[in-house]
Amino acid sequence: MDATSSTDIRLREGSSIAQRLVVAGSAAAVALCFTPGLFTQDVLEITISAVALLVGAGFVVGIMMAPAVVWIITPDEILIGRQRPFGKLQTRLVGKDEITALQVPGSKRVKARFQLVFTLASGERLTSPPIPDVTHVRDTVTWIAANFGVPNVEAPSNPLDASNPEMHLGEPLEAFSERDIRIVALIAVALSAVPYAYKLWRGLSPSHVDILLLPLGAIAAFAIYRYANLATGAFWVIGANEIRVERLWGDGSLRADHIAGPDVKTITVERRGRSEDEHCIVVIRLHSGRRFRSPRIGSRVEARAVGAEIVRRLGIAAESNKI
Repeated sequence: MDATSSTDIRLREGSSIAQRLVVAGSAAAVALCFTPGLFTQDVLEITISAVALLVGAGFVVGIMMAPAVVWIITPDEILIGRQRPFGKLQTRLVGKDEITALQVPGSKRVKARFQLVFTLASGERLTSPPIPDVTHVRDTVTWIAANFGVPNVEAPSNPLDASNPEMHLGEPLEAFSERDIRIVALIAVALSAVPYAYKLWRGLSPSHVDILLLPLGAIAAFAIYRYANLATGAFWVIGANEIRVERLWGDGSLRADHIAGPDVKTITVERRGRSEDEHCIVVIRLHSGRRFRSPRIGSRVEARAVGAEIVRRLGIAAESNKI
C-alpha cells in the first residue's frame, strides 16, 4: 500500500472461507485415512488412529475458527474489525489521542514482513496485520507517525523498500570453507562404507548393495567437493535500470547475470513451497528463454508488491507484466 496515494491504510490478516475449507478438507482427508485402524484388534494401531483423528479434528477446528482481522487506519483513528467464520463482526475504534508510541518490528520467519505495534496510554499494545506493500514500509510508517503525532518512531531496516537506491532479495553470498566441504565429503564416504565394514566385522559376506554403496559414496563425495557452493542460492540486487543476479560457481568464485527491461518477456509471481503466506517468489522469463527465480519473498501480496516495483524500475511493458 502506498501511503502517499491514499487517505487510509488497510491491513488484513486471515484466509477467506473458501481457502479455509480447502485446507481444512485436506487435513480431514488425511486424518480419515487412519480410520480403518480403529476397527482392528491391535491396541497400538487403535491408539495411533485415535490420536491421528483427534489431532486432525483439532487442526480443522483451529483453521476454521481462526479470526479474520481487518485494520483501517485513517488520519484520526484506527478501526479494528475481527470476525470468526459464521460469527458476528466485532469492531473497536482507537483514536489517535490514545496512542503514545509506535514500533515496527520485523518478522523472525520472513525477512520482508513488518507489523505495526501501537502502545496505548493504558499500557495496552496492539499488533496490526502485516503491511502488504513491503516496498513502501517507510512511507507508511512516516505517514502514520506524522498524522498520529507519535514521536521518535524508528524507521525499519527494509532491504526491499522502494526508497533504497538498490533493493536486495536474499542474502549476500559466501562460499563454504574448504574445511567444511572436506568434512561433509568424508562423512559421505564414511556412511557409504559403514554397511560394508559392518559385514566384514561380523564375518559376513557383503551383499551387492553393500558393495554398490562404496562407489556411490565416492561419487557423492566428489559431487559435494565440486558443487557444494552451487547450493548457496542467489542474491538479487535490483537497481534503477537492471537486476544483478549473483551466484557462486562450484569453486566458490562469483558469477553475475544482468537483466535489463528489454530482455524481459514476462514477470510473474509463483508459489515455491507449501504455503502462499510464506513461500512466494518473483519469476522473470527472458526473450532468450532463460528463467530467473528470485529468493523467497513472503506472501503472494508481498511478492506482488516487489514484482510491481521491479516492473517500475526496469520499465517493463504492460503486456509483459503478469503479476
